[in-house]
Amino acid sequence: MKTEGLSLSLEAISALERGNKIEAIKLVRQMHKCGLKEAKDAVEFYLESNPDAGRTYAANTKANKGLYWLAFFIIAGVMIFLVFSGML
Repeated sequence: MKTEGLSLSLEAISALERGNKIEAIKLVRQMHKCGLKEAKDAVEFYLESNPDAGRTYAANTKANKGLYWLAFFIIAGVMIFLVFSGML
């Protein structure tokens, strides 16, 4: 199956814009009934051939990682507070 011939649905493009490459690959696999490599290649080809989409994906991926770290530190701080205050 030719990678360049696989189109991305609006859902897959939206997943990329949210920074979720794995979800986009899953959607391409479902839509085209293709293998993992073909779907991954199609998503990467889309990102390479659409520079604006690639920049949006990269920016959202960095933003998502920042939110995960923030949540981690908040939860860790609460746990440390509870341990030292004798509540746990």
